[in-house]
Amino acid sequence: MRLSLPLLAALLLPACTQAVPVSGSTPTDPLVTQPCVHLPVGPPDGEGYRVAQGFTENNHLGEDWNGVGGGNTDKGDPVYAMADGTVTFADEGGPGWGPVVTVAHRFAEADGVRGYESLYAHLDRIDVTVGQPIGRGQQLGTIGDAHGRYVSHLHLEVRDVVGLPIGPGYRRDTSGYIDPRQWAARHRDGCGKRPHLAPD
Repeated sequence: MRLSLPLLAALLLPACTQAVPVSGSTPTDPLVTQPCVHLPVGPPDGEGYRVAQGFTENNHLGEDWNGVGGGNTDKGDPVYAMADGTVTFADEGGPGWGPVVTVAHRFAEADGVRGYESLYAHLDRIDVTVGQPIGRGQQLGTIGDAHGRYVSHLHLEVRDVVGLPIGPGYRRDTSGYIDPRQWAARHRDGCGKRPHLAPD
């Protein structure tokens, strides 16, 4: 199910394209959370998984995460939300994508509120619906193979512009896309606020 553009704009876009000052030390907007990011497989740090193709490698706009067992040994493994947010897309992504989930995040950072969107593709199963609030570590679905098109893996993207289209997956210009592992590493300060939601 796709999130309507007016709803997306009303919920997310005004605060996502630039930093918005946060009054006081605690945001009052319930959609704004403390920055805390974990990796979406083997959380919090990807234990049991490896990056088979990294960000910008071969003009890749994301990362491909595979289980260390190789082949399709990771098919059906859980995929978790990297951070608190709201589901903005949960449907077929089109040819070559298979089932896709995107989650929008709004973080209270030092210079104001910033918006990001994480994308989880080639899923075998989707467990969430559009508009659903998501907690960090909540299961979004399971690793798949885009309906048999690839060996099972998770294609992961992180965007610092909310509402970009699903594709193209590969492009020399990385505007709007950021390195997922670097994003996770930069946003660990808020992780002490509450325990991780996924089972260890």
